[in-house]
Amino acid sequence: MDKIHTVKHSREFANIIHNGRFVKNNSYVIYYKDNNLTNYRFGISVSKKLGNSVHRNKYKRQMRFIIDKYKKSYQNSYDYIIIIRDGFISSDFILKDKDFVSLIDKINNKG
Repeated sequence: MDKIHTVKHSREFANIIHNGRFVKNNSYVIYYKDNNLTNYRFGISVSKKLGNSVHRNKYKRQMRFIIDKYKKSYQNSYDYIIIIRDGFISSDFILKDKDFVSLIDKINNKG
């Protein structure tokens, strides 16, 4: 994921979470909001309850790989915040992938 495709500041995270819409399943909660830019941006959040820093960084690396894999599926001018849930930890990588794609499809169909 490039730097231009990343949400970094906590105020941006808070704005998207409080003012955006969301979809969720067992592995993720994805908040999304129009950003008035020409590109999409992602932010990833993992709670400290889900493991120590080594495990949390592993989950974020896996998530960035999945995000990069489906670059063509995202709507430009949208911000996405992905919150990783307990179901992400206990599932295998193929299921993580399918869960993410199903949520992105829901977002694209809702518009």
